[in-house]
Amino acid sequence: SPFIGSEAVRSGLIRKHQLRANFRAILPDVYVARDFHPTLADRAMAAWLWSHRNGVLAGVTAAALHGARWVDESAPIELIWVNARSPRGVRTSAMRLQPNEVGQIRGLPVTTPERTAFDVGRTRGFGRAVARLDSLARATGLKARDVEELAARHRGARGLRQLERVLPMVDAGAQSPKETWLRLLLIDDGLPRPQTQIPVLGANGFPFAYLDMGWSEWMVAVEYDGDQHRSDRTQYVKDIRRTAELERMGWIIVRVVAEDRPPEILRRVRTAIADRQSTLG
Repeated sequence: SPFIGSEAVRSGLIRKHQLRANFRAILPDVYVARDFHPTLADRAMAAWLWSHRNGVLAGVTAAALHGARWVDESAPIELIWVNARSPRGVRTSAMRLQPNEVGQIRGLPVTTPERTAFDVGRTRGFGRAVARLDSLARATGLKARDVEELAARHRGARGLRQLERVLPMVDAGAQSPKETWLRLLLIDDGLPRPQTQIPVLGANGFPFAYLDMGWSEWMVAVEYDGDQHRSDRTQYVKDIRRTAELERMGWIIVRVVAEDRPPEILRRVRTAIADRQSTLG
């Protein structure tokens, strides 16, 4: 794992020529073995060491450390620490933190899920912010009201208007950024907010399927089909059988793939809802 080179030399753990020969610096005075390929978590530790162990990991980096998925492993490490010249791969900021806004993960100081959501939710890009908070909420059980309480203590912070729009849209049921995008597309078109991860019970009384999103009262579901259908034949066959059983039970399943255009998606969903409404009278 990353270590401070000068400390290792001073303590006698390694000699200068060994440091130069067998290790490489990934940040100033922070080294790893030459053949070591650091993960985002490793780079987060390296950034903290580079800050003389004074910085706090924040933003998308903190979200990833809390367990949020879909974070680019090569994304810059976000660190709250005053430094005018950050090295490549590290993004610093001088934000103020209150004592209850910092916790620890594997010995590293990290903003709490609520503070992390406060920061991520204010970054530019409404849809992307919602997707990131969806994943953070799924990983941590984050509640919007807790973020709202934290935001009330930071009146005047930049990006609060966007945060106010983002928080009501957060849904821990989303299992991918594309599912978040699809849910927001439906809501933006004026459709009722869909329920996510709808359980469908089998004959034994236990769920045999969880639908991405939809409306139980109409038995209409919308599901996003990712690349797994091209890469995993077993999953593809399983999903075909699952869909057949759902349709036998009366569900209308609108399947969406990456190539589908938004107007066509919305037309199909509205048609399915209208058909079901006419059937129900």
